[in-house]
Amino acid sequence: MAETPTLPPATEVSSALRDLSARARGYAEAAIAPNTRRAYASDWSHFAAWCRREGLETTQPDPHTVGLYITACASGAPSVGGKACSVATINRRLSALCWAYVQRGQPLDRTDRHIATVMAGIRNRHARPPVRKAAILPNDLRAMLATCDAASLRGLRDRAMLLIGFAGGLRRSELTGLDLARDQTEDGRGWITILPEGLLLTLRGKTGWREVAIGRGSTPATCPTETLVVWLRFGRIGQGPLFRRVSGTSVGALRLNDREVARIVKRAALAAGLRGDIPEADRPALFAGHSLRAGLASSAEVDEAHVQRHLGHASAEMTRRYQRGRDVFRVNLTKAAGL
Repeated sequence: MAETPTLPPATEVSSALRDLSARARGYAEAAIAPNTRRAYASDWSHFAAWCRREGLETTQPDPHTVGLYITACASGAPSVGGKACSVATINRRLSALCWAYVQRGQPLDRTDRHIATVMAGIRNRHARPPVRKAAILPNDLRAMLATCDAASLRGLRDRAMLLIGFAGGLRRSELTGLDLARDQTEDGRGWITILPEGLLLTLRGKTGWREVAIGRGSTPATCPTETLVVWLRFGRIGQGPLFRRVSGTSVGALRLNDREVARIVKRAALAAGLRGDIPEADRPALFAGHSLRAGLASSAEVDEAHVQRHLGHASAEMTRRYQRGRDVFRVNLTKAAGL
């Protein structure tokens, strides 16, 4: 959906100018993350399909039309599939429409009363407390590591991914986007440096480039550096993507999809029997890739500013969302008030 610069009218356009146009298209597409771009494209298709069914146009950004669309999404109208969308989904779809129209040079004013007032009413009527994934704490992680077969390549890979994902507080795309060294792949999102003190990760995340230091663990079984070195040796990985698909005794050349992080976390958490108090059918929904990130934020007993920098958050408020129950009662206003 990224807008491509228009070439000047001419019967013959130089190859250099065509090359610049192609490069400009690539830069425009790189302005947002691939996952966000895919989500926005899907949201635009959903909006366009609804407009076709209702006989409405999408060529111009019409706040009244968008207001009707988000109303249909919130109410679960038959024209949008008959299922009501969450406030978060509607917010994302509205952001997708704004982005799409900006790419067309026709900004959509989401502060227009046809949109803003309807959206405020949707929040008041349908907003629910956020559903957060369970945080995986250190003892949980040890139990999960014990379920990974240390005699298999898949088990060695999963152990390294769980430990580095937890200790680095990494997002799924950051974990699977790691290369062994700098500038080894076009789709890489960072690389590692193995040092005597541990691992130094250089990452391209949502807030730009940052470095994440992962120190060595207290034992080889829980040391991210040791488990990574073992995985690299037995996986015979000398360059390129760090984490790859494994088929039996063969390690592939392609990078692991970031969705596999959630599957690995769920599989290990269920095998370890975490949250056994919850019905078995409901347990898988408790865990995801963010469970590792939230676990580090919740268990690391350091100053909040260090956690914020480590996770790559732009604000302390975002960091606090990851700290499941940590420090909630550190300041007791009841006693401070004299009761």
